[in-house]
Amino acid sequence: QVQLVESGGGLVQPGGSLRLSCVASGFTFSSSYMRWYRQTPGKGRELVAGISTAGGITTYADSVKGRFAISRDNAKNTVYLQMNSLKPEDTAVYYCYALLRTLWGQGTQVTVSS
Repeated sequence: QVQLVESGGGLVQPGGSLRLSCVASGFTFSSSYMRWYRQTPGKGRELVAGISTAGGITTYADSVKGRFAISRDNAKNTVYLQMNSLKPEDTAVYYCYALLRTLWGQGTQVTVSS
């Protein structure tokens, strides 16, 4: 089955941290550039971070630069998003995306609130 499954979302206080995981199956994960997006009802889907196939190149939205870190473990078919210093405006559903298959995960909810 070709799919991406996100996990790790939840409720966290402002200033806290979460680590999201996205496990891929059904395709050659190590050959795919991976991205994290997030979506809110009002703003739509926003690109958060991207990572090259071996992890050597990473990109970030200005809004998360310095706070979030994308990484991957190709042996585990997993891409991660470490989120630190979380702000209420980071609240969104976070989605994993594989460019190789133009494939989206189902999303995981992140809520940053006191």
